[in-house]
Amino acid sequence: MNLTVPMNRRPIAPGQVLREDFIETLELTQSQLADALGVHRTTVNEIITGRRAVTPDMAVRLGHAFNTSAEYWLNLQKAVDLYDVTHSPLADEVQRLPKLVSR
Repeated sequence: MNLTVPMNRRPIAPGQVLREDFIETLELTQSQLADALGVHRTTVNEIITGRRAVTPDMAVRLGHAFNTSAEYWLNLQKAVDLYDVTHSPLADEVQRLPKLVSR
């Protein structure tokens, strides 16, 4: 699957999707979700607030809990990660590095 990352705006973060499309829609508390996922409430809160990324482990847990795929959650996270790195000082540094293969 090819993931297209919009360059003009930051993609929606997985925590925002989790909050708006799942927690609010299902009228769950963060504690209820944390219990269902088998994690601490702080972990859920940090994902929702964008202070923690969705890991493969968490993606599997979320996929199971919400009957989605782990890939869904990882793709949301990947889009944000790629956007952030391409809009960081690292992107300029990488552009100055030599290319080892040309097409």
